[in-house]
Amino acid sequence: MKKIVLTAIMALGLSSLVSAQKKGDVEFGVNIGYNSSSVSNSYESSDSGSGFNIGGSMDYYFSNAWSIKTKLIYDRKGWDNGFIEDDFGSSITDFNLDYLTVPVMASWHFGNTRNWYLEFGPYIGFLLNAEETRFGTDVTDSFNATDFGLALGIGVKIPLNNKLKLFFEYEGQGGLVDIFKENDYSAVTNSRSSINVGLNFLLK
Repeated sequence: MKKIVLTAIMALGLSSLVSAQKKGDVEFGVNIGYNSSSVSNSYESSDSGSGFNIGGSMDYYFSNAWSIKTKLIYDRKGWDNGFIEDDFGSSITDFNLDYLTVPVMASWHFGNTRNWYLEFGPYIGFLLNAEETRFGTDVTDSFNATDFGLALGIGVKIPLNNKLKLFFEYEGQGGLVDIFKENDYSAVTNSRSSINVGLNFLLK
């Protein structure tokens, strides 16, 4: 029995060593996630809307503890219970804003096997489409073509073998610029949080 326990401990130790990355390693990832998003100004916040994201990432390791990660994300943001004006007055509607988002983040890998990570850095978002859902009206022309802000995330990777990892992460984004082209009041900015799941592939 002692030999079996000792063998299991040694196997876990070896798998931990295998899963730790080192300087020069590159990981590619793909993920899908659930988004909760809203907008706010200096005085109030909107009701949250739900959406999704699909993304890819590349992680370059400077050491076993630090890497730089870039992502390319199809990102649905927006808010619920907003208002749209027409010839008959105002109507309550939801807004969906689709972005191509590019974060560039520093990632700190921690824990005994460096499989937990904390990441932070700026992002830029390129507006692809904006629509209100009550009448299905395209309102893209009302919004600025780019969004800029800060991203923050935390996650964990679970090694499946020496080149493949399953990961779960929470990621938040906070906008710093006005999303509207014409706005006579305080700036309206995006915010988005997401829960993601995906796979990382080690390139060697």
